[in-house]
Amino acid sequence: MHKKSRNIRNFNYKKIGLMALDAFSVILSMIGALILRSNGLINPIFLERLARVGALIVFFDIVIFYYKSFYHSLWEYASIHELTNIVVGTLFASIMNIVIFELTFNSMPRSCYFIFFMILTMLVGGYRFIYRYFVTDFLTNRNENEYTSHVMIVGAGNAGEIIAREIFTSKEINKKVVCFIDDDPDKKGQLLHNVIIYGGRYSIIEAVEKFNVDEIYVAIPSASNEQLIEILNICNETKKHTEVLPGIFQLVNKDIKLSDLKEVEIEDLLERSPIEVNLDEIMDYINYKTVLVTGGGGSIGSELCRQIAKNNPKKLIILDIYENNVYDIQIELKRDYPYLELHAMIASVRDEGKIDRVFQEHKPDIVYHAAAHKHVPLMEDAPNEAVKNNVFGTYNVAEACYKYEVEKMVLISTDKAVNPTNIMGATKRICEMIIQAFDNKSTKTEFVAVRFGNVLGSSGSVVNLFKQQIAKGGPVTVTDPNIIRYFMTIPEAVSLVLQAGYYAKGGEIFIFDMGKPVKILDMAKKLIRLSGYEPDRDIKIEFIGLRPGEKLYEELLMAEEGLQETPNHLIHIGKPIEMDYEKFFKQLCELKKLAYEETDSVKKAVRELVPTYVEKKGS
Repeated sequence: MHKKSRNIRNFNYKKIGLMALDAFSVILSMIGALILRSNGLINPIFLERLARVGALIVFFDIVIFYYKSFYHSLWEYASIHELTNIVVGTLFASIMNIVIFELTFNSMPRSCYFIFFMILTMLVGGYRFIYRYFVTDFLTNRNENEYTSHVMIVGAGNAGEIIAREIFTSKEINKKVVCFIDDDPDKKGQLLHNVIIYGGRYSIIEAVEKFNVDEIYVAIPSASNEQLIEILNICNETKKHTEVLPGIFQLVNKDIKLSDLKEVEIEDLLERSPIEVNLDEIMDYINYKTVLVTGGGGSIGSELCRQIAKNNPKKLIILDIYENNVYDIQIELKRDYPYLELHAMIASVRDEGKIDRVFQEHKPDIVYHAAAHKHVPLMEDAPNEAVKNNVFGTYNVAEACYKYEVEKMVLISTDKAVNPTNIMGATKRICEMIIQAFDNKSTKTEFVAVRFGNVLGSSGSVVNLFKQQIAKGGPVTVTDPNIIRYFMTIPEAVSLVLQAGYYAKGGEIFIFDMGKPVKILDMAKKLIRLSGYEPDRDIKIEFIGLRPGEKLYEELLMAEEGLQETPNHLIHIGKPIEMDYEKFFKQLCELKKLAYEETDSVKKAVRELVPTYVEKKGS
């Protein structure tokens, strides 16, 4: 408290001192104008007139300066905006002086008014910008050995200039901007803040060597995803720590600062454009509906809740067995959407009676089923748990949707359900079959599934594991040098789920075109380099062999499913395959009995339901 009071007192002293200096400058400018106008011999009558109205002039001029923020700006950061303010403020002050002199019948020679404006602008602006130079350019000038790192800024536009200026003016940031990179050929060789704009993006590697660069800041908020990927890939080759300004919104709001730079994430380097979904168009079906999200505390489930909450549902019900996850998303949504009718429930989808009571009480219109066990190695060791939770949790939710005539049920599935080699994937394939079977017998509810690949940033994601291993100094563990996976971001996954609900007619499996798969080894190397290390020199990469049930590659579509287009060219539909529904439900009854008896034959029963399931042992 004492420190805060001292800061306020110092600030007031500075403001009062500036006002006194400006008042003196007003009088000095008028006298100076008279001297210049009269070639050094001032007519005494003009001095008398000035004496009569001088106090009035000083008062009104200071008021104008105050309202033009002369005393609210941080002059150590002054730029063209503050200079413009000074010119406008002194112009208004000069006009006010004319009005006062003329209305009080104390006229001055007309040329004095213009000369006054010129002298006052030079004085008021002059000592402010001298102060800026003294504080920022002189006092903050450091010896070369005092800098902790040399910085390259990619982007010599508004965003790059603001980031550079913050580095120059901050007393806490011991970094030195050594060069800019910009693709505009007209800027090449020019100076910005007395720092060279060295060349375009293809000069990055050369400039890193020439200027001994330690860090790269990418500040091009308007860059397209393809442009950003190319620039970041070039930066990745330099093996230097790289950070990026996230997006154009800071530029629009003129709210750019050094802290907006973020670590480059691996999703920034995905070799494809992000999925684009018109959520305004498709979210109408959620408006004023009661929505239930099972597994609502998980990575996908919580993001679903956030997107749904934005679109004015009548009621949102979050159901999850893990209370910590539910608590976090509940607190967040209550803070961000205080008028939302929100119900957070701790329950397991295995509990048939509890699920029935939830549906009976809340009568949801739309259900997103994201609750599942998803970790492949763990489920290989606990196949009965995978069946209980994934298969019969889905069955319980689907049965309740059917019984209470819910409008839509959307199942979150996985590419591991295609020709599964592990029990987790096989159980998710049965979940898809349950959705198809219930859609076949329902005339009220549209049952659909959404199938996608690995989700970056979700719990258990390989990227999170790699980051933890890098932070500890390695080694980074990769199962096989040739293993590949499809990847998508959490927002992309959620967009797909929401769009599936909009397109749903019943019985479909929606599949996202995720472009080319990513080699896990390449991803590991990129993350190591983006962390400022060299693979196999600073951070070792170890190959540990495929785990039980793990494939070298994943598939998104079974051959017999075919492929249909949707209005979104990145989303396709796999048509339902032929099934004997009566036999299927009988097999489910037998599977449930085996799973709850904790028998060792549950995998065999799963294979009877999913003929494409071929168990794969680890290497």
